[in-house]
Amino acid sequence: MKATMVDEQVKAKARDGVAQMLKTLMKLTVGPALLLAPGTVSAADRPPGVMYKNPGCECCDGHAEALRRAGINLRVVESEKLASLKERAGVPAELQGCHTILIGGYAVEGHVPVAAVKRLLVQKPAVRGIALPGMPAGSPGMGGANAAPFKVMSFGAQGTQLFAVE
Repeated sequence: MKATMVDEQVKAKARDGVAQMLKTLMKLTVGPALLLAPGTVSAADRPPGVMYKNPGCECCDGHAEALRRAGINLRVVESEKLASLKERAGVPAELQGCHTILIGGYAVEGHVPVAAVKRLLVQKPAVRGIALPGMPAGSPGMGGANAAPFKVMSFGAQGTQLFAVE
């Protein structure tokens, strides 16, 4: 009879272990998937971001709208002091664009494609941020057709590296 009780305790611990593994697996797979599915999470649950842009810049507004349509919670702030903001955010001069987004502890510089922004927020790499240098045609908010794939760069302590090709 004592062996039966021990067997039942072992089985119960095994079930608890499996249940804990399933919970962990759900957190690792369902959580990021919810971030990528805008209709499943309320705006309040998404990481809030702030786009800093020059007053009156319409291409920046177009990029902000593309990010919002993709489910990214974003507020726009007009500022005359973008250079100092970019410097504080650690954006290298050669990667600077027309606006800077601070979101999830990262800087997103310029008209970075939505997929790259989402990848940054889900993967949480050890970088200061990502950038799409310049104002390339076909990027979110710029209009037109892109002539070549966009090369999104990461920057930070590791230097500047290719983050994504969109």
